Amino acid sequence: MSSRDRSRRRSTEHDRPAVPPLGAAGHVVGYTVLVVGAVLALAPLVLSVLVSFTSRSQFARTGGVSIPRPATLDNYVELLGRADFLHAVVVSAAMVTLVVVVQVSSSALAAYAFARLRFPGRGLLFALVLATMMVPGIVTLVPLYLLFTAVGLRDTFAGLVLPSLLISPYAVFLLRQHFLRLPGELIQAAQIDGAGHLRVLWHIVLPLSRPVLLTLAVITAVSHWNSFLWPLMIAGTGKVQVLTVATANMQTQYDNQWTLVTAATTLSILPLLLLYLVFQRQIVGSLAIRGIS
Repeated sequence: MSSRDRSRRRSTEHDRPAVPPLGAAGHVVGYTVLVVGAVLALAPLVLSVLVSFTSRSQFARTGGVSIPRPATLDNYVELLGRADFLHAVVVSAAMVTLVVVVQVSSSALAAYAFARLRFPGRGLLFALVLATMMVPGIVTLVPLYLLFTAVGLRDTFAGLVLPSLLISPYAVFLLRQHFLRLPGELIQAAQIDGAGHLRVLWHIVLPLSRPVLLTLAVITAVSHWNSFLWPLMIAGTGKVQVLTVATANMQTQYDNQWTLVTAATTLSILPLLLLYLVFQRQIVGSLAIRGIS
């Protein structure tokens, strides 16, 4: 570094306004806000877990806001012994798996096309894809329901998953921005060696984008595992009920037996927690890559 560069850097650092320290009071306020937010976020989950281990007689006496004495597994045993609940778990798992694979794959293909291919109308088409993010999902529910009912897809697995098998605008945008930041020399070298676009995508682009792809897969899985409104409309009373709809139906099917409902909600959270624990390092790595780039 030359003397001119060093002097310019010192002058820039000197002109930069100093950030005043927070002080002890600022740290106390900050940590207090974080603790209060954490308590508000975790309180419903803790209450649900406590009620799920509470007997029906104790819940009738205390209303659920108490420590289970003694804790019981009767709610979980009864719940896991019901074939309709286990069937809802299988349907939800199959739906999430299919949607994650197809949606992430199609979004990666579209993002690569927008990032690396040159074709007429590319900018306009990409703008149209992003514009669909501004349309609330509730607007399309009734037209989709009428369309799927007219073609006979109500109460079918195809009707449950088809609206989600298209590309995700958010995933396309995120992957496109990430693909643009990849070293162009690697892609050009592979193309010089005779590799086509699909081979470049499969052997170079996707391996370099593994943390981002895993993060998108986790986000998509969580979103569709928790989906409720569309499954309720298209398959709310059929044989392809998902876990959220089956849990909601317990409130009337079992005369509002909240101990069973909370046991079902607690079990439905476990796969999401396991998914995050397994891919925690990849998710953090994806956030770090996005922050650095």
